[in-house]
Amino acid sequence: MIQFQSRRKATGGLSTALEIAEVVYHSTVRSVRKKHSNAFIALGVNMLQVVIFVGVFYLMFSILGLRGAAIRGDFLVYIMSGIFLFMTHVKTLQAVVASEGPANPMMQHAPMNTIISICSAALGALYIQILSLFLILFGYHVGVTPVEIDKPISAFGMLMIAWFAGLALGIVLLALKPWFPTVVQVLSVLYMRANMIASGKMFVANSLPSFMLAMFDWNPLFHLIDQARGFAFINYVPRYSNWEYAITVALILVMLGLMGEFYTRRHASASWEARR
Repeated sequence: MIQFQSRRKATGGLSTALEIAEVVYHSTVRSVRKKHSNAFIALGVNMLQVVIFVGVFYLMFSILGLRGAAIRGDFLVYIMSGIFLFMTHVKTLQAVVASEGPANPMMQHAPMNTIISICSAALGALYIQILSLFLILFGYHVGVTPVEIDKPISAFGMLMIAWFAGLALGIVLLALKPWFPTVVQVLSVLYMRANMIASGKMFVANSLPSFMLAMFDWNPLFHLIDQARGFAFINYVPRYSNWEYAITVALILVMLGLMGEFYTRRHASASWEARR
């Protein structure tokens, strides 16, 4: 006599966590390869963007005679400290906003969900940016001059907070995207363009007069770049910025974004995918 038995998958906390981690890993690999099938070319394109940014800002500072306004120390490290945080922040924001929403066909494949999609997009952006950072700094250290960073772990911590802030704002915009797709697209582009100046890559907070400081201190990225330079250079102590503000704003945005994403997911419609 043949007996049929049903096998039930283990639902323990550890097994569930491992299953989710595996899905996040494969989704992250997919997000890294989304722009190009070859991950090395995707990395090379990102590194080229960073190098172009550094070159443009170096020429601009040199032509306009603004190098004297920078912190005393390695001028290229001063430029790269701002550009690395800026690129990590905006690339993460861009990746999260472009991730799969609740109406995407990928959500039909269990255990895929929007939270895994958001995490994989953010981790993919972080992976590319960190790898680009280490490769560029290694090349500069070996080929040009030794890189000296006063507090490298703390400076790297500012990079991670910039990534988290980009993730937080990206979740908010992603939750609004199905309802206002054109508005979200315009807002994300405006925010990234505005941060070309508002992020404070070209100056430090200590050198700004009070009326100009009020124009920039709303921006968490401005605080993080200024703090990162304080950790990178031994002779610069930030007085008008703090990283706690950036974390507070990021946590608030994450809570608002997750609530909005939950509400949007409950009202998901298949027709939304056509509006992307």
